[in-house]
Amino acid sequence: MNAHTSQLRDLGQSVWLDNIHRQLLTSGTLQCYIVDLNVSGLTSNPSIFEHSIGSGTSYDASILQLYKDGLAGQELFFALALEDLTQAAQLLRPIFDASDGVDGWVSLEVSPLLAHDMLNTVRAATHLHNHAALPNLYIKIPGTPAGILAIEQAIFDGIPVNVTLLFSREQYLAAANAYLRGMERRQRAGLHLHIQSVASVFVSRWDVAVKEEISPEFHNRLGIAVAVQCYQAYCELLLSERWQRLVTAGARPQRLLWASTGTKDAKASDTMYVEALVAANTINTIPEKTLLAFADHGKVVGVLPADGGYANSVVEEFRREGVDIEALAARLQDEGVMAFTTSWNELMSVINEKSKQADIPSNTMHTVPQTARNLP
Repeated sequence: MNAHTSQLRDLGQSVWLDNIHRQLLTSGTLQCYIVDLNVSGLTSNPSIFEHSIGSGTSYDASILQLYKDGLAGQELFFALALEDLTQAAQLLRPIFDASDGVDGWVSLEVSPLLAHDMLNTVRAATHLHNHAALPNLYIKIPGTPAGILAIEQAIFDGIPVNVTLLFSREQYLAAANAYLRGMERRQRAGLHLHIQSVASVFVSRWDVAVKEEISPEFHNRLGIAVAVQCYQAYCELLLSERWQRLVTAGARPQRLLWASTGTKDAKASDTMYVEALVAANTINTIPEKTLLAFADHGKVVGVLPADGGYANSVVEEFRREGVDIEALAARLQDEGVMAFTTSWNELMSVINEKSKQADIPSNTMHTVPQTARNLP
């Protein structure tokens, strides 16, 4: 076991990999990360899949076979994604079982085209959850206003949800309250409360967004400060009577997850966000490059303060620098949706092109899992 990632585990933080591609699975690399680097989960998003499927030929045989089976567009993509995620879920299943469902998860996102469509988001989440039939699959739903309504309904319907594209304390609290409302509705309906959820707060994009607007001494400070504010709100929720009533009735707390923790500033430490966001009962989903860097030379210098510590004063400094925190959080969420939408559209174009033009020798074909073939 790697000493650096073991420190995170020993302090109660889960390490998940923020990446998925076919070679990661077929080469045995993911299994090595699980065994050697304490990786206990995996997340994906449209941008990750667009890069994985669009580069190289490792998916071409599956695309052509699925196309011949009558699938196209997003139906073909979700079938393709489930080939990878099913394999990853199987590798992580021992962790899922040993942790009683706390870890060992993979994630699949609904189409970003639905980010402002509550009803169709719920339909898509239900469809993916039912057809995947994987106990350790989170369905990712963005924390947009429409997404928040969809999250409540999905939780009530018994669908494990990874809430994505959260940026501020207020956006995080909206997601947490949606989870609570869904669970409370289940309790009133006499349904079991064993529905898991995580809330994903994006960190590094704050610092990218304000870099050109602030003095150099303020660089790479805002994302961490906002994350600490979210952690303070998380700790307060864990102790609240409302949350404790559900826990007493058998519910699991919705865990806080740090996302976008790869350093974007070439002048800063490549492990900066991982080192700064160590906290018990949280998850850090780490890009592959950053994971390897932390395993090589990362340091744990402390854990986050439950009371927020310095975070509020740092955020106030940025306000005095002219940064409108609330407006920027809304902008970052909108930009996140647009970025995923761009990746999604590019992904659909790649799949369409490969479906019709891939020239793959028949001896490279492989059988598509039945789960994928059954997707309508």
